[in-house]
Amino acid sequence: MSEYQYYEFRAIDRLLTPTDQQELRALSSRADITARTFVNTYNWGDFKGNPDRLMARYFDLFLYLANWGTRQIAIRIPKLALEVPRLKQFIADRDVARIRSEGENVILDVARDELDVEDEGGEGWLDGIAPLRNDLLEGDLRLLYLVWLMSVESEDIPDETVEPLDGLGPLTPQLVAFANFFCIDRDLVEAAAAKPAILRPEPSEQEVTAIIKALGAKEKDGYLRRLYDGDPLIRADFRRRCRPTTSPGKPVQPRRQAGELRRIAADLAEARRKVEEERRQAEKRREQERETKARKVRIDALKRRGQSAWTDVEAIVAFRNNNAYDQVAVMLADLRELSLLQGTDDEFHRRLTDLRARHKAKRQLLVRLAANGLH
Repeated sequence: MSEYQYYEFRAIDRLLTPTDQQELRALSSRADITARTFVNTYNWGDFKGNPDRLMARYFDLFLYLANWGTRQIAIRIPKLALEVPRLKQFIADRDVARIRSEGENVILDVARDELDVEDEGGEGWLDGIAPLRNDLLEGDLRLLYLVWLMSVESEDIPDETVEPLDGLGPLTPQLVAFANFFCIDRDLVEAAAAKPAILRPEPSEQEVTAIIKALGAKEKDGYLRRLYDGDPLIRADFRRRCRPTTSPGKPVQPRRQAGELRRIAADLAEARRKVEEERRQAEKRREQERETKARKVRIDALKRRGQSAWTDVEAIVAFRNNNAYDQVAVMLADLRELSLLQGTDDEFHRRLTDLRARHKAKRQLLVRLAANGLH
């Protein structure tokens, strides 16, 4: 199997200038480059750029996928948009995630190696995951809960460790995309999502109006200037400005421990296994019923044909191909069943022995007969 690597960088807050694009082109002559994106696909060789440096200088999002099981996501966020010490509370294993400072920004880097997954390509993954950056800017930290959950799955977190948020639910499409990208255990995700996260409620229209009226002239001028300049963070900043007027609700239940989440996930996996086994058994019974009905139809047809059925067997053997041998094996199995019903099984075995002797050079035929118990 040939190697496959996919690199996708995306700029959100600032468009890439023509100079930026020229600098990126120097790193790859065949990359797809736009004012927003820098995409490289390799089936041999490797990317000669440094993703960490590119994220620090140009981009807000990065996705990497290799078909030997490595996957990575990096997200760059302005330091003013979140509490960096709060983020670090979610990072239990630096092999899974790390947070690094780059000037006015902080970069969350999440990676997983040796995933047992069939990679069909990296295109499209980042589209589903990208909204998580805005979620972080809005104060929704459930992405980081999933990062913590990755360490729970790998058992790098002790059983007594309390979950970092009140819950994970309800799952959004972008959270599901992230969990699927990193192949986080579905039952562990379901266990965590069984309890809702306690998110800050949206401020009412009256509360927002009151906040706007309370803003000083200098602060209003600042927001308007940023709006005119096209600052992409102004919406998130103003929404954070509104947060002091609201507070999250109190959790209905105490937070769960990592060990409890593992036990719930194990119970969910067992319940799902039982449901799947019941489904398989039901399908097996239906298949057996269909086969019984089909065999009865075939046997009734053989009964009407009488001795000429054996002539048909010989004629089909003469085609000397595997499809014909498969058909012969089915016909002989049906003739055996018919002989048991009619009490002529001795005659059947005599004819079968004679047929096997006359066609002993046809190895594939004999293999198929043996597979059907026609010795």
